[in-house]
Amino acid sequence: MFSKTYPLRFGDCDPSGIAYYPSYLRILDGAIEDFFTALDAPRDRMTGAMRMGTPTVTMNLVFQRPGYQGDDLVIDIRVIRLGRSSVDLAHTVSARGETLFTAAHRLVATSLETHTSCAWPDALRAALTHHLEKTHAHDPAT
Repeated sequence: MFSKTYPLRFGDCDPSGIAYYPSYLRILDGAIEDFFTALDAPRDRMTGAMRMGTPTVTMNLVFQRPGYQGDDLVIDIRVIRLGRSSVDLAHTVSARGETLFTAAHRLVATSLETHTSCAWPDALRAALTHHLEKTHAHDPAT
């Protein structure tokens, strides 16, 4: 599991100090970028040298509690399933010891040349496999 903490800032919240959900998505996207950087695949290298992207195919968020300005958001990212060109991630976002929201998220590897799905490069597949939770499936078909 990858875990990192991010501040919930003034600009992320409405006038009452409660987080805007679009801010959650921006912060979550930053966590995913940090996750791929930790896998030795920073976005600038992915889009530059590797000529690949990782667009979101599906994302299902379930909000449980509000986040407040000044909270430290702990974002946990787990690799649930790895396919030929897709990866399913499970996100848990918490603050003050409570889960604020969870998300089920599928990303797909795509070629920036053809704009179609492509297989994960070997090194990135190995890094993702290293994080794959043992209780979940590996499906080379997708």
